[in-house]
Amino acid sequence: MLDRTEIRRRLRGPAARLRRSALPIVQCALAAGLAWWVATGPVGHERPFFAPIAAVVSLGLSLGARLRRSVELVCGVTIGIGVGDLIISMIGSGPWQIALVVVMAMSTAVLINGGVIFAMQAGNSAVLVATLIPPGGTGGIDRMIDALVGGLVGVAVVAMVPTHPVRRARRDAAGILATARDVLWKVEAGLVENNPKPIDEALQQARATQPAIDGMRTHLKGGREISRISPLYWNTKPRLERLTAAADPIDNAMRNIRVLARRSLSLVRDDEILDPRLVQRIQEIAKAVDVLRQMILAEPGDQPDQAEAARVLRSVARKMRPELVEGAGLSATVVFAQLRSLIVDLMQAAGMERISAIATLPPTTDTPAYRPELDSDFDPEPRPTSGDGNRYTT
Repeated sequence: MLDRTEIRRRLRGPAARLRRSALPIVQCALAAGLAWWVATGPVGHERPFFAPIAAVVSLGLSLGARLRRSVELVCGVTIGIGVGDLIISMIGSGPWQIALVVVMAMSTAVLINGGVIFAMQAGNSAVLVATLIPPGGTGGIDRMIDALVGGLVGVAVVAMVPTHPVRRARRDAAGILATARDVLWKVEAGLVENNPKPIDEALQQARATQPAIDGMRTHLKGGREISRISPLYWNTKPRLERLTAAADPIDNAMRNIRVLARRSLSLVRDDEILDPRLVQRIQEIAKAVDVLRQMILAEPGDQPDQAEAARVLRSVARKMRPELVEGAGLSATVVFAQLRSLIVDLMQAAGMERISAIATLPPTTDTPAYRPELDSDFDPEPRPTSGDGNRYTT
């Protein structure tokens, strides 16, 4: 028999999903009711069943691309009814006629636009014409009007009862960075202990972040839409633009962390020699990632801001000298290279240009593609004189 703790644990996931979907559900319900009222009242249709359906379909539980869904839905209905009405009026109704109408309507929709909703609504509308709506009658026109009413009401509800255009994407980005921080700490622990287990756990944790990254992109897309149509959130556009600019660097950073963890695992298993200063850099980058996470969550005017996050990252970048991997094996060299790439990604997430971020790193060749910062920034770091067993150079 399950105890209360186990029951609460099992209910925590569904409850969290319901909380995340609560506002979209309310929006769909409100839009459905309003669409029915508009279609039966001002428009004057007796049973406009498709108006609330169109409102719910155009909104859905996903917060991204709702405007596009509304447009695709209305256009799909128009194409489906137009093609269905034309063909059915000529060839009549029956099994093979229905199949032909669906093929023609969906093919036309795909040729015009590759949207899934567009093609599906074209097919659905063609079926209705072939089975329920008499060809040449007013039913097809009424259904198109109902689809338009539902789509417009859905857009109006998004404008009147909007989700915050930044909050969800910001929370997603902060969660991804929290995972990145934890992964780096586990990699650092595994290297210090010469233990592959925490690194393997870190690798699995890093590989599981793609749904969160996809969710962040979806919420950013929805946020841009809301910031355009809702006067309540027009002032959030600058913050949304900064967060949107950070999305690709955060994604790239997680990809680099996955490679870093995988190569660190090989390093431990092969018992390669490792400079302890390189492990120290991983620890410092983990701390810098947490500063970046706090920056993402900070309100405008609060600390840490982009300048502070960039300052912390620059201080780590200047220590990433080639001497850290002098005489090192392949895995240690790859770890070094991944850390440098990771720092560049994180600096871009903090608002720096890519060229400026690369220039912060000490050069690894005599002819770097981008001129590095002043040589005084790259004074040699003392080499440690003690290590942990035979894992570190001395």
